[in-house]
Amino acid sequence: MNLKLYSFWRSSAAFRVRIALNLKGMGYETVPVHLSKNGGEQMGDVYSSKNPNRLVPLFEDGQKSIHQSLAIIEYLEEVQPEPPLLPKNAINRAWVRSIAMDITSDIHPINNVRVLRYLIKKLGISNEAKDEWYQHWIKVGLESIEKQLSNDSRVGKFACGDQPGLIDICLVPQLFNALSAKVDVRPFPTLMRIFDECMQLPAFIDASWEKQIDAEGLNPVAPQ
Repeated sequence: MNLKLYSFWRSSAAFRVRIALNLKGMGYETVPVHLSKNGGEQMGDVYSSKNPNRLVPLFEDGQKSIHQSLAIIEYLEEVQPEPPLLPKNAINRAWVRSIAMDITSDIHPINNVRVLRYLIKKLGISNEAKDEWYQHWIKVGLESIEKQLSNDSRVGKFACGDQPGLIDICLVPQLFNALSAKVDVRPFPTLMRIFDECMQLPAFIDASWEKQIDAEGLNPVAPQ
């Protein structure tokens, strides 16, 4: 396989795909795309010709390319079924997807780096107000997920059973962001227990921020 992942070390969406590739045991080449240097490499003609939405990740399998992290992960699930990232039962698959989308569709987009930049540069809000926005929406989202996972019988060692899957893949990057933003995670004991389980696995460790070839110091880069 000739697999490439266009990635930024702090990108939550790229982080998800890195975890999935690692769990599947699929080797890949990382192509860094810096989201802030020189106005953002994603805005340049070279990258935008590959991915017109000018976001990461972009995944290439030979001559085929896919954007959007969940679409990439679903593709990986289809071409490399083992180990599975989704349960076999249809209702459980829908449940897993719904919680994954709570993270990827409800929490992450309104706290993405381009949204935060717009709040500051175009709407003129202060850094303090931006941080308040960021923390508020992370807390609202995580509160919902904590409630859903704290009393569901499908939850095991990981979010669905005793093997890591799609929820865990989406949850861990979001919790990285929360911890970086100094969100108080004590109200989310179930989520943090799952996080701790995940972060004992090489697939998650090797996908994490500090392990990336383009990793930089943490403070100068805005969370996303």
